[in-house]
Amino acid sequence: MFAEASLSIWGWGGLGVVLFLITFGPFAIFYLAFYILCFIGGGFVVLLLFGKINSEKHLERCEHSYLPSTQPAILKVLEEMKSESKPIKIDRRLTGSSIIDEPLQQVIQFALRDYIQYWYYTLSDDETFLLEIRQTVQNALVEFSTRSKEVDWQPYFTTRLVDDFATHLRVFRKAQERLNEREDPKQRDAPDELLDSFFEAEVEMERKICRDVVCTSRKDEEGYLRDLCEVLLYLLLPPGDFHNKNMRYFLREVLARGVLLPLINQLSDPDYINQFIIWMIRDSSCNYEAFLNILKLTDKVAELEAVKDKVLEELQYLRSLDTGADDINFIKNQINSLLFVKKVCETRIQRLQSGKEVDALKLAANFGKLCVIPLEHILVHNIALQFFMDYMQPMGGQAILFFWLTVEGYRVTAQQQLEVLQSSQRDGKRQSSQTTKGLLRAAALGIYDQYLSEKASPRVEVDEGSVTRLAQKLNKEDPTPEIFDEIQKKVYDMMLRDERFYPSFKQHPLYVRMLAELDMLKEPSFRGSEDGDGESFNGSPTGSINLSLDDLSSGSVDESAQLHAFISDTGVCNDHGKTYALYTITVIRKNSDGSEDIWKTYRRYSDFHDFHMRITEQFESLGPILKLPGKKTFNNMDREFLEKRKKDLNAYLQLLLNPEMVKACPVLIPYVYDFLENKAYSKGKGDFARKMDTFVNPLRSSMRNVSNAVKSLPDSLAEGVSKVSADMGRMSEKLGQDIKQSIFKVPPLIAKSDIDPEHCRVSAQLDDNVDDNIPLRVMLLLMDEVFDLKERNQWLRRNIKNLLQQLIKATYGDTINRKIVDHVDYMTSPEQVSDYVKRFRDSYWPNGILAETPPRRDKSLRMRTRVAAKTTLLGIMPDELKHIIGAETTRKGILRVFDMFQHQPLNRRLACVFLEGFLETLFPQYKFPELFVKLHSRSPRVLRYSQKLRSLHKR
Repeated sequence: MFAEASLSIWGWGGLGVVLFLITFGPFAIFYLAFYILCFIGGGFVVLLLFGKINSEKHLERCEHSYLPSTQPAILKVLEEMKSESKPIKIDRRLTGSSIIDEPLQQVIQFALRDYIQYWYYTLSDDETFLLEIRQTVQNALVEFSTRSKEVDWQPYFTTRLVDDFATHLRVFRKAQERLNEREDPKQRDAPDELLDSFFEAEVEMERKICRDVVCTSRKDEEGYLRDLCEVLLYLLLPPGDFHNKNMRYFLREVLARGVLLPLINQLSDPDYINQFIIWMIRDSSCNYEAFLNILKLTDKVAELEAVKDKVLEELQYLRSLDTGADDINFIKNQINSLLFVKKVCETRIQRLQSGKEVDALKLAANFGKLCVIPLEHILVHNIALQFFMDYMQPMGGQAILFFWLTVEGYRVTAQQQLEVLQSSQRDGKRQSSQTTKGLLRAAALGIYDQYLSEKASPRVEVDEGSVTRLAQKLNKEDPTPEIFDEIQKKVYDMMLRDERFYPSFKQHPLYVRMLAELDMLKEPSFRGSEDGDGESFNGSPTGSINLSLDDLSSGSVDESAQLHAFISDTGVCNDHGKTYALYTITVIRKNSDGSEDIWKTYRRYSDFHDFHMRITEQFESLGPILKLPGKKTFNNMDREFLEKRKKDLNAYLQLLLNPEMVKACPVLIPYVYDFLENKAYSKGKGDFARKMDTFVNPLRSSMRNVSNAVKSLPDSLAEGVSKVSADMGRMSEKLGQDIKQSIFKVPPLIAKSDIDPEHCRVSAQLDDNVDDNIPLRVMLLLMDEVFDLKERNQWLRRNIKNLLQQLIKATYGDTINRKIVDHVDYMTSPEQVSDYVKRFRDSYWPNGILAETPPRRDKSLRMRTRVAAKTTLLGIMPDELKHIIGAETTRKGILRVFDMFQHQPLNRRLACVFLEGFLETLFPQYKFPELFVKLHSRSPRVLRYSQKLRSLHKR
């Protein structure tokens, strides 16, 4: 029964399945399963929604049961946020000056477009964020502009900026000196060794600061800039924007990595600096002599190879030209010049690669006959006197040299005081002659006691008869300026003829070094001059050119004729790359028969200079009367300057042709006719002879130059007479002691500070008690660092600084400080600031398009740029400066500054120093110096130096 029932169930079930499949098809079972699942899922969703609604109602009832009600302000804020945002109005005023605001707005627009918009629009189309960014940037600029107007920028540009540069140069010089003391030449030439020495010297000077980590590590530099930018944003942004972390971090990265870091990268690139140097001095014509000097002095084989490759390229081009008969001589001259340069490069490369470097001074000492400078000229020239002093010290002749200098100072001072006394008596002023004579007697007795008495140490050894006669004059007669003349002449003869002194000095290496400093070791094959004359000097440097009257006047001269001349026009000529001014002189000669001859001749300034040298050499009485306008190195092709020189040269001609002048000096007429004749002027002096004349000529008239050196000494005889009217003998004694201390390096008894001046900033040497204004003093300190005048003895060093100050004042007048301040005011004027912004805009966005990063220039081009920059720097140095501090010292100083800029980490350090000084000046009320100490004290060198100091203190 059970089996039948089970069989009927399976039977009916199977029949139902068969009928279902026949009726609905084979896929019906899947539809059925899908319908069932949908039914179950629908029921689950209904239950979920029902439970959610009931849960929310339950939570709401629970919330209202124990929480306070929602504040209306929150609801209002929500409504404001849901409402449509209003457009932001941006005030386009930034600095208060429209000429600055317009280009500055363009810079902001370009920066937003190229640094933000290009990626922001891929995220959102909402303009609100961009407007907020622009408003924030403008607020920061407005705050920056406001603070800038409150700051007096004159001390920064005239003192702080120059001091930072001079201090950087001092550290570099100390690093070079330390490397030169090392015996291994490989260590001296290694760049890493120079960097280590530089930053070691920096930490010794700064004590708590060393920027080595920031300047040598890209990661640390970025961190330093981020920290700095975050501080700036705190000071410049409104509090609401600064506390917005997203906004602050965004602006910090843009400012640090998008603005400051690329700017520092560009400014610290040596190749960019070299190009900038050439651009800054682009108006100066290339000096052939300076170019050859650079090739012969360089120790970089890469520079010589680059120049040689360019020479070969130019030679190949010139030889390929198809020239006519007119051009063949010109091209041959060019080829010969290039072959000479090629030979110089090959010779220098061979010497450097072989390691057989030749000392130029030793080579010059064996090169023919050296130029002989008379003793009388050596004694009154700063540079020559220094080397003679250094020679006389070990030879035991320092006492007689000091005696000669002291007596010369006494003579000049006594003459001045007696002239003042006579002038006062003529004007009816009361001045005691006894007081003046008493002071002179005291000074003379002081000199006698110090150098000639038996107690003098060291004593000047002269015959006792002369000393006795001098002692009798001092006791019985009033002292005169000439009271020491007899003994001084004997001392001079002793120095001149004694084989130990001047004769042996001419054979000593110090004499050769002196000639190098005086720029008198020129090889005869050099051509060209700073004036672009292109003449060559062939012959012995000691030879002088003496032209007779017959040589100058080849034809007959009608001395009864009246001659008139004036400069009618001025032009600028360019001859094979050499630019010079040419003056058109209109000459009118009225003959005795009533007829007139009129012609025009053309002369350069160098022709005037050569002519002036000729006539003042032949007629020494004309020297004080005729004054030729001086040379100018910078902007000597400026139209305003040329007009001024034209006026001065016209005055010179009129004085020369004045009837009274002609009547007083009739033999001058043939010289004038020769100069004004319509022909090419034949110069009587070569370039070397001109330099020799420039050195010797100012010293021929008298010995008064040494008085300026003596008067430059503080509390010396000369200054003591004019300022103090008591105990003049003590002043004379002080003069001699001061000279001795400076020569023998005796330290002063009372020092201004216990810190070595070499281990402090340059501005720390400024004496607050000096009445002179700061800007000029800082400029002189900068020159002190550039040319390393500390190597000179203190007496000559003060004399050199005094002469430099006189040179600057002679160029700019007594208003030099006012001119510096006026120039700073001009640099910070709205017009100039607007020009700076425009230049920045056009440099980064030429034609409104972001400039592409220029490809790195090839090595050969960069090396040629180095040579061109060095040549330009060396070529612009005025001869007046070389005559004061020495040609060799000038070259070394200029090349030291150039070498300093060839190390990118050091340039980054200088950029950081300038930036820090700028921020300290802009925000004086904030503690930026302490911040910089914290940022830079992370250097391991600072930690090692601190430990070293602590260990020294424990000892």
